[in-house]
Amino acid sequence: MLSYRHSFHAGNFADVLKHIVLVEIIQHLLKKDKPFDYIDTHAGAGLYQLNSEQASKTGEYLRGIAQLNPSHWPELSQYFEVIKSFNRANELNCYPGSPLIALELMRKQDKAWLFELHPADFELLKLNTKKFSGVKTRQSDGFKGLLSVLPPTSRRGVVLIDPSYEIKTDYEQVINYLHKALQKFASGIYALWYPVVDRYRIDKMQRALLRMGIRDIQRFELGIAEDSSNVGMTSAGMIVINPPWLMFDKMALLLPKLAKILSGTDNVFYKCDILSTE
Repeated sequence: MLSYRHSFHAGNFADVLKHIVLVEIIQHLLKKDKPFDYIDTHAGAGLYQLNSEQASKTGEYLRGIAQLNPSHWPELSQYFEVIKSFNRANELNCYPGSPLIALELMRKQDKAWLFELHPADFELLKLNTKKFSGVKTRQSDGFKGLLSVLPPTSRRGVVLIDPSYEIKTDYEQVINYLHKALQKFASGIYALWYPVVDRYRIDKMQRALLRMGIRDIQRFELGIAEDSSNVGMTSAGMIVINPPWLMFDKMALLLPKLAKILSGTDNVFYKCDILSTE
């Protein structure tokens, strides 16, 4: 139940997509002086060493963040600036997880709620976030933790839901808890990450989401190979509810370029579509 460690996968293509979307959302929230809340249901350790035994064992970052030259991506300058802030000049030894990416961008008036159940990762999370203000870390189930802090006092915010899906019931859990969360905080921006290992499960999850009658849903998916039930995760996606204005247009331009670079072929595997309109 607690075997998943993101340190094996940090900086892979799925992280690239997840964190580009997250940065876009936070930049949108920063346009107003009003405070906002960041809620991360499965925060992980927060910061990962790419030369660690775990990262070196899989080498997934080599087909992810290591493939991208920041000078070739001016439209992603903020994303790369955050990564750079955790590394020495012109080096890529560390990769920040979602909590530290968010905290690096947030202001003093903003708050973060970080949930992590794995005991070892929770201790690392506390250590890696101790220099930031306005942070609450809790070693607890992120789904239940989410409901305990909604609605935020700021009435503005983004909720990142990104379980490992190592437990198959997570596919149903995310929809059930997302439904409950929207009932408490309908105006929030929700970013739901998912891996494509079995397309059937993803299609089923998306149909369940649409049956809830939620409006304004966009999907951004990035792949490195075509769907297959034999080779593990071939794509990863982000479903965004109440997305920022113009986000779709930017992702529509970005995704084919990213897919080509990260797949290493002329074939591109991505999805950028509107699942439900306003």
